[in-house]
Amino acid sequence: MPLVTGSVAERVASLRERVDEVAVAAGRERGSVAILAVTKGQPREAVIEALEAGLEDVAENYLQEARAKYVDLPLSAKHFLGHVQRNKATAIAALFDVVQGVDRLDAGLALARAARDAGRRLRVLIQVNVSPTERFGAKPADAPALAARLRDEGLAVEGVMAIGPLGGDVDAAFGAARAAYDRVGGPTLSLGMSGDWEQAVRHGSTMVRLGTAIFGPRPPRERSLA
Repeated sequence: MPLVTGSVAERVASLRERVDEVAVAAGRERGSVAILAVTKGQPREAVIEALEAGLEDVAENYLQEARAKYVDLPLSAKHFLGHVQRNKATAIAALFDVVQGVDRLDAGLALARAARDAGRRLRVLIQVNVSPTERFGAKPADAPALAARLRDEGLAVEGVMAIGPLGGDVDAAFGAARAAYDRVGGPTLSLGMSGDWEQAVRHGSTMVRLGTAIFGPRPPRERSLA
């Protein structure tokens, strides 16, 4: 989709309206699809602007970057996006409210232990791999068993997330993600980014992950943060 011009607040308002239009056209209610603001590479001031514009969910890919700008934010749900390394599970469980997504048992168990130790209720989504070019994600057929085990460990498994393919049959990939979600259960199917979110909504996504469309292009990274 083309970039939305204007301020962060204007972009959020325009995207909110467009997301609702696509949802209604798919036979769904206005407001049934949440917008997750992906803040990677963006300054703290822009994150606060997005929250003040009415968004309620923000996400980071890098733990160190989140530490620098997610402290004392306005009321919001903070999501971790990306591959969970076991040695960072304690820090992730302490800083974030939601982890998107857990794709293997050992990472999930590490998060469950960290959440219990911290006395926190940690919400997670199971990441399923529906793209031949994606490195991470559980097989869709394995997602229900993984979800059940992690629920037994005390994690609040609230659904599924997936990353669509860069090419090929996007509808087939999103259909596979939706089928896995239907078996896992929960309120959240996190599916769709800037280039494919409209298709994702038509496949039942309840949360689309948008970054550049909200904040504009990311400034160049000076170094890698993990």
